[in-house]
Amino acid sequence: MGMKLERFLRWRWLAVAVVVVVAGVAAFGGQPLELWHMARLQTEFTARDADEIATLDDYLALEERVFAELDDEVYRKVPTGDAFVLNRYSSGSAADPRTRDPDFNRTFLLDADNPRGGILLLHGLTDSPYSLRTLGARLNAMGFRVLGLRLPGHGTVPAALRFSRWQDWAAAAELAYDHLATGLGDKPIHIAGYSTGAALALDLAIGALDEEGKAPASLILVSPAIGVSRAAALAGPTAALGRIPGFGRLVWADVIPEFDPYKYNSFPVNAGAQVHKLTRYTASRISKLVSPGRGDEMPPIIVFKSAVDATVSTDALVDRLLGRLPDNGNELVLFDINRSAIASPILVADPGPFTNRLIGDGSLPFGLRLIANADPLGTAVIERYKPPFSAEVTETRQLGLSWPRGIISLSHVALPFPPDDPLYGQYRPDDPGELYLGQIDIRGERGLLKLSSDWLLRLRYNPFYPILEERIIDWVTVDKK
Repeated sequence: MGMKLERFLRWRWLAVAVVVVVAGVAAFGGQPLELWHMARLQTEFTARDADEIATLDDYLALEERVFAELDDEVYRKVPTGDAFVLNRYSSGSAADPRTRDPDFNRTFLLDADNPRGGILLLHGLTDSPYSLRTLGARLNAMGFRVLGLRLPGHGTVPAALRFSRWQDWAAAAELAYDHLATGLGDKPIHIAGYSTGAALALDLAIGALDEEGKAPASLILVSPAIGVSRAAALAGPTAALGRIPGFGRLVWADVIPEFDPYKYNSFPVNAGAQVHKLTRYTASRISKLVSPGRGDEMPPIIVFKSAVDATVSTDALVDRLLGRLPDNGNELVLFDINRSAIASPILVADPGPFTNRLIGDGSLPFGLRLIANADPLGTAVIERYKPPFSAEVTETRQLGLSWPRGIISLSHVALPFPPDDPLYGQYRPDDPGELYLGQIDIRGERGLLKLSSDWLLRLRYNPFYPILEERIIDWVTVDKK
């Protein structure tokens, strides 16, 4: 036992030494840190403020102070002019979100006359309420009161995520949900969460089960963060080294120019660590719910997911969530890759084995809708539906949609954005002066751009968005009780 312990400690110290060496190299390379990587906004909401900031009006008033502090501490100190035209923190630049009306970095509320119910929208990590604004507007047009919440630490500066905890996001989400519940009485409330927002939606729903009449009518999860890389858990030692003078860059996994008005490009290691903690906590709550046989108390869940996702685990979605819950009307809408565009299977990490397992497994307690090529040589897609506890596709539906030229798959970030999104969509705006971050087709020598090839390659809109929107409308307009 003593020798094993000695060997363990020896290897542990060796691992720490490797981290220190690698971190030292990383600390002095890459893009320099800017003001928005270092500014700490003192007025931002935290879970410790929940007693004082107890209503949505309180939260919105605090949010005004947060953005006023952002103006004072960042915008007024960043230069302006042609050299900064793509800097989101340069006043009046093409990327300055304050020039847009409304500024979707802020919480928004879309009311309705005699609303049929409520929808709480929870965006993803490094994102803003902009990511679910199109869905929110559509649901509002259907008669729902829609609340798009800005999670603490988001919509301001990426440095804010150095100091945020997942408990801060959860406390804000509960406050927003309580606002809808109070105003709508016994009308149904649905929670739609994107990526990290989906994990928060699950946490919120589980917590509401113990309060009579508070549980949501259903959950809508888009690219949900149910499981993330274990590397996120190693952020602690690296972040600790970042407190050493001269090693400040170590608190950042990525430092990238900030030109997106509604999403941070730079990524602090703490952000990944917080999502890892949130997903582990949510997984433990699901286990504690399922073990004593209370899984049927969960509201119905519909999930939209790309079969390939470089951000979150698709296996975890089945193994830790949908596969563990009883048949409660739950459903997975899965978007396969474009098989007609793959010249050789050796060129891609084919998700085929996973999708085949889902279709062939007759023990799965949820419905599956697979959006895939109608045939391997064509670009048209169809929907194949397999009901719970079945190993066969029982329905096939023509969709009238096809893969656009040059696109081989969806991505984690693409699903909630329609092709006509003015910022991330398929088509450039008519105004050449308007910022566009959609399909950027650039060729040249590597290393010239300050952006990684991964950033340029990643699809940012969903060519099959009409499927997502149509299914969600059907989902929320059918009584779930």
